Amino acid sequence: MDLNKEVADIISKAAPRGGGGVVIFVGFVKGRVGGAEVQELQYEAYEPYASQKIAEIEQWARGIDGVLDARIYHRVGSLRPGDHTIYVMVAGINRDVAFAVARQALERVKHEVPIFKLERRDDGDYWVVGDGRRVKKQ
Repeated sequence: MDLNKEVADIISKAAPRGGGGVVIFVGFVKGRVGGAEVQELQYEAYEPYASQKIAEIEQWARGIDGVLDARIYHRVGSLRPGDHTIYVMVAGINRDVAFAVARQALERVKHEVPIFKLERRDDGDYWVVGDGRRVKKQ
């Protein structure tokens, strides 16, 4: 995905409709969690359900008063610290609505979309579930 192209596109479509801003959240792989060094995150998605659920969340966001567009992209595969993992973009009539809906959309993706994350660290492997971590049984 070309982030600059996506941003230009969302702005060009929102501005004529009264858009006043676009909030862009870019998630990336952490290099450290607690005192442990992260080597990689492995993302797996349960398809086609994961893509359908992301589309549903985008539609939900677009239906909120003041939101002019919403786009969500989530990567899968093996990613290293610093690699981008998720993009959430919300264009709104003002910053208040754009920030609020972007945050809600991100939380919905994190808790509702069947994307599974295995964190490989120097102290072991952990499944990341919601906001917590569970040791992977060997």
